[in-house]
Amino acid sequence: MSLNTEEALSFGLIPRMHRGIFAMNELPDLDDLVQVGLFNILEERDVQIRGYPVKFDIDVCVLFSANPATYNRSGKVIPQLKDRIGTTVVTHYPRERELGLQITAEQARADGLDELDDRYPVLVPRFMAEVVEQMAVVARQSKWVDHASGVSARFSIANYKTMVSSARRRAILLAGRGEPTPAVPRISDLAHFHASAMGKLELDMMGTHQMTESQVLDAIMAQAVGEVFAEYVDQHGLGEIAEIFAKGVRIEVGDMLPSAHYAELLKRVPPAWDKAFEVNAAEDPAVRASCVEFVLAGLWAGERISRGVRHGRVEYEM
Repeated sequence: MSLNTEEALSFGLIPRMHRGIFAMNELPDLDDLVQVGLFNILEERDVQIRGYPVKFDIDVCVLFSANPATYNRSGKVIPQLKDRIGTTVVTHYPRERELGLQITAEQARADGLDELDDRYPVLVPRFMAEVVEQMAVVARQSKWVDHASGVSARFSIANYKTMVSSARRRAILLAGRGEPTPAVPRISDLAHFHASAMGKLELDMMGTHQMTESQVLDAIMAQAVGEVFAEYVDQHGLGEIAEIFAKGVRIEVGDMLPSAHYAELLKRVPPAWDKAFEVNAAEDPAVRASCVEFVLAGLWAGERISRGVRHGRVEYEM
């Protein structure tokens, strides 16, 4: 068969989508000549093949996506194509934390993370999920983050997966030492979040004043913990806990510390143990350990006590 015959034609993707939907990601990255071909399809509703006497109508819905910063600033979408796009839908970050929580949990599961793994299940307390989501909210409002580039939607998802994975790791390694199941994530499980968060936000180089990305992430986490903590815990009694720490008490916690040890640790700070019941009244040792760490982190975020990280463990003191 001669290549000059119509029977030798190989139609492209869009003609094959006749009476269908054709979706195209990152529209601004397309070459100008390709964009010209697209706006001709949108305007004329037909396909012509250069060099052949072929022209046929096409009924197709074409969907484009583009990063708003790239779309508006670089001008890589040619004006003629912009003019022929029928409707533009501008998406946004979740306005409510509740919706963000739902999206993060669903996407984490879609990526293969199953909290309800049969051998090592993980129960994520609501306040821990809220801390992870609030970190993204704080990052999007932060003066240290470039708002034009924004914060990746993967920021919360990656941090959530890191938190759950750390809790499951503890359950696996401490399985022979009586660690209860399901595993319950703690604030110390977020000690590893730098690895999952870096690269998912762009720093404002003018606003950071020489702050490293790691320092910005620590500041974001502290603010998020403080804001969620204020929603769960009454401020009454926090001063008493801070006074106990001021007498030289030190509490060391960590992601590999067995849950049962927290009751012994907090004997030196009984009000902190009692305060944890305001967060969650469950008696389960794993839940209690998570609540205790949340209270300690909340005191640190409120600058009532200080903390230091040493050999993978977090030490709280005055």
